[in-house]
Amino acid sequence: MAALGLNPNPNSELSTQTISGSIPSLPSLAPNQCGVCLRILSCPRALRLHQATHLGEPGGSYVCQVCQKVFQFQRMLNRHLKCHSEQKRHLCNFCGKGFNDTFDLKRHVRTHTGVRPYKCDLCEKAFTQRCSLESHMKKIHGVTQQYAYKERRTKLYVCEECGHTASTQDALLRHLHTQHPNSAFLRAKGALYHLSQIFYVYINN
Repeated sequence: MAALGLNPNPNSELSTQTISGSIPSLPSLAPNQCGVCLRILSCPRALRLHQATHLGEPGGSYVCQVCQKVFQFQRMLNRHLKCHSEQKRHLCNFCGKGFNDTFDLKRHVRTHTGVRPYKCDLCEKAFTQRCSLESHMKKIHGVTQQYAYKERRTKLYVCEECGHTASTQDALLRHLHTQHPNSAFLRAKGALYHLSQIFYVYINN
């Protein structure tokens, strides 16, 4: 034990010596900063998605065979793989640009229509995405949105025709019926209802 620098005598002065001084504290993290790799993300949602890549055992990770990006869940990998597909299923009606995800298409279309439903309460700026608003609030106004673990943010229902927002889907539908009766959303919803009625008649005959 002496060779290892330890004192074998329990009655020695060294064994009863108290350790003085304080343990150095860990550095505090910046808002939306990952505690594993210290990367700073744009908003709480982006941080949660990023942190998921650090969870679990390496053997349980899902790796993209195209770009080697790692995902914690199969569903996240499946969504990512769409960006590598040359076939774009969802086309922009304004410019013809294609996307493999309806969310990406909606975000892109708003650059044409000017719909910016997420408005800053402290200035005149508005944004197409909630995370862009939260990033603006933090960088410009020093306001950080705090969410509890697994807390769901209030969903906003957006009219893609004029940018009107509603707190429920029923309220949005009422707005569309009164203000935009010929909207693409209502036409698509009507087509789905028509198909469901045909299917109902088919299975009951």
